[in-house]
Amino acid sequence: MPLIDVSIARGRSPEQLRALIDALHQAAVTTVDAAPENITIIVREVERAHWSRHNVTIAERDASSASQ
Repeated sequence: MPLIDVSIARGRSPEQLRALIDALHQAAVTTVDAAPENITIIVREVERAHWSRHNVTIAERDASSASQ
């Protein structure tokens, strides 16, 4: 019973998120021979201001890129 839990920065379209879910589902089926009905996928969208790497949030990087 695979449980796939993904955190991703908010901002993807519903179509992109659906494609991600589909790709993760297919990966579980093909790589670990999981029964499709036993796969659970959770996608957690994190606000860009709440996700930081190297002490810079994604929102700050976005703003910096936009001003260049």
